[in-house]
Amino acid sequence: MAEAASRAIDLLGDSAELVIGFINGRHNPDGGFKGRTDQSDLYYTVFGIEALLALNAKPDLKCTQSFLQSFIDDPSLDLVHLACLARCFADVSHDFIKDDPDFRTRMANRIERYRSANRGYSNLIGVEHGTAYGCFLALGAYQDLEVEMHHPHALVDCIQSLQTPDGGYANEPAGQVGSTPATAAAISVLHYLSEPAGASSTNWLLRQLDPRGGFTATPGLRQVGIPDLLSTATALHALALNGVSIGDMKESCLDFLDSLWNDKGGFHGHWADETLDCEYTYYGLLALGHLSTS
Repeated sequence: MAEAASRAIDLLGDSAELVIGFINGRHNPDGGFKGRTDQSDLYYTVFGIEALLALNAKPDLKCTQSFLQSFIDDPSLDLVHLACLARCFADVSHDFIKDDPDFRTRMANRIERYRSANRGYSNLIGVEHGTAYGCFLALGAYQDLEVEMHHPHALVDCIQSLQTPDGGYANEPAGQVGSTPATAAAISVLHYLSEPAGASSTNWLLRQLDPRGGFTATPGLRQVGIPDLLSTATALHALALNGVSIGDMKESCLDFLDSLWNDKGGFHGHWADETLDCEYTYYGLLALGHLSTS
């Protein structure tokens, strides 16, 4: 994803400086990045760091290391935030991860608490079934920590159990209708485990494209024409991983992204979203990066 997002600069041109300025403006003195409020948030810090790195910015992240250190022994971190912490350290202080095997082992053990009975991963402890999002987060965290996951291919069975009758994937078992973010996460996990996702899932994703550009989160939202940036960016990423050409949708998707752009340098999440943040701005970069090569 980082490599794809870095290609956004080709389409942004001079506007890249606006994005850099916006993201730097979300960087708090304590080292964290603002979420949807002015308070530093570990989750949004991932997107702030990744957006700056994607645009070849050179942020002063020394204080961010102190911010991250404060979470190392925080018992309240769930799978989402453990994965965020691993990614942030991989970006900001890779040598810290590389040179501290105890930290890597402790992080891996904490992540394993979120392994489900069917050997997937969920953001809840002690559940029967893993989720597509949970599997995606755990696999990424292990990659960032440079630790080998036990029985990684068990994730394949978990993901396959989440496929819906319509060809997509749900985030929870027994789903009847696919979700674009869940399908994108499922395709990504299968790709990184060298397992073919199959044409049914990519065809399902293609059907979620709104005629005006952008992807909707579910077929129901497609019927009423409500695309969003998260679904668009993750769908484009998953389609690219599966080698699906997105050239035919380039112009409409660029028009959609342009409708979410704000001249302050950020992207809105959807047409009704009035708040700019690091997360959706990063997804804007990811989408632009994929569209730059189509």
